[in-house]
Amino acid sequence: MSEGTYPRRDFVKKATQLGAALGVAGRAMAAGKAASNRVVGANDRIQLGVIGVGGRGAYLAREFAGIGERTNDCQVVAVCDVWQRRVTENKERVKCDGYLDYREIINRPDIDGVVIATPDHWHAKIALEAMDRGKDVYVEKPMCHTIEEAKQLSQTVRETRRVLQVGSQTTSSDQWHKAKKAIGEGMIGKMIMSQGTYHRNSVEGEWNWKIDPNAGPDAKGDDYIDWKGWLGPAPKRSWDPDRFFRFRKYWDYSGGIATDLFFHVVAPLNICWGEAQFPSRVTASGGIYAFDDREVPDTFHLIAEFDRGHSLVLSSSMANSHHSPGLIRGREASLVMVEHGRFEGHADYISVIPEERVITADYKARFGSAPIQIPIEKTERWVHMQNFLDCMRSRQKPTLDVDTATRAQVLITMAVQSYREGRMLYWDADKMRVSAKPVRS
Repeated sequence: MSEGTYPRRDFVKKATQLGAALGVAGRAMAAGKAASNRVVGANDRIQLGVIGVGGRGAYLAREFAGIGERTNDCQVVAVCDVWQRRVTENKERVKCDGYLDYREIINRPDIDGVVIATPDHWHAKIALEAMDRGKDVYVEKPMCHTIEEAKQLSQTVRETRRVLQVGSQTTSSDQWHKAKKAIGEGMIGKMIMSQGTYHRNSVEGEWNWKIDPNAGPDAKGDDYIDWKGWLGPAPKRSWDPDRFFRFRKYWDYSGGIATDLFFHVVAPLNICWGEAQFPSRVTASGGIYAFDDREVPDTFHLIAEFDRGHSLVLSSSMANSHHSPGLIRGREASLVMVEHGRFEGHADYISVIPEERVITADYKARFGSAPIQIPIEKTERWVHMQNFLDCMRSRQKPTLDVDTATRAQVLITMAVQSYREGRMLYWDADKMRVSAKPVRS
């Protein structure tokens, strides 16, 4: 079995074995049935479990709980984390059950959906197991850790007919959908190139979050961490607090800038383009220029090309915070979506700037020759989560569905591989795999 693959039949087998310890859910699996496949009615309150309640997961638990308090639409009934302190704090804050083992949540028949905010290397495994047990899934970005996992997630969504929303909240913002409409109406002409950045700077260095010196696998009570459970499918290692508290610095659990930050750029761009696309070839470069306490680069760039005749250029540094505008260049105009460059930031408008010297008479008749500003409605931060809940009821495709996310995931994961191997990589669309050589059409 190749690295990063989790055949669904193995999940069912393991869940059946687990059944002896977990009771009703296990017996349902042993009978070949999902632990929960409830159809959520219009007036039913959706029951959620949150898996991974560090900084991001705790935020999501609060946001979903807040939606439930305002609308009675949902309720967080359980949280899970491998650090007992997080379990204790969040179950008290949200007023729900708490567990150290995620299987306690996905095997509860009363839970309709799970929210996954673990380190990246756990995303796919938990999501796949949850869908096999009849749960809908809200999984934080990046969607997963490998391309094989992305393909399995896409396949499993189709097989199980589960809703899967990827948690890049910016994709629910109005500017990307207005940009998609503008491009669809011909306001930039032939698309040529997209560009974006994601820059940060700090004294301590990105992802160097605080380490609790009392916490660990040998500690007791709230200080206890299930280190073996945290490693999961990753290579086995002795306890390392830096890896646990600052996992994004290490290849085993993260792709660094590409997966943590560029997902927030590539996913909305795929929405803007009108149809999510796989790259045809990808190359990446960069290095560790400022912070030598990590495996992943602190400065990273990628160039991707697409079969439809356009390219993408992205750059990022964790040692300089100055952005460049996020825009899409066309033959007849440029479309600026985020003039300030922050793809997760609010924009009051998007701008269409015509190429005055080359635009056609037909273009002038339709759009004129002066720059156009298209107003943008401000999107609340919880809209993306509400979209997930709405789709759980309607069974419609969510804003950042698995197929759009798979296109984004393939690109950024290819960029990571390109950087690590020091060579250009190609995408074989027929075989759905990365190739070291150009693919003949």
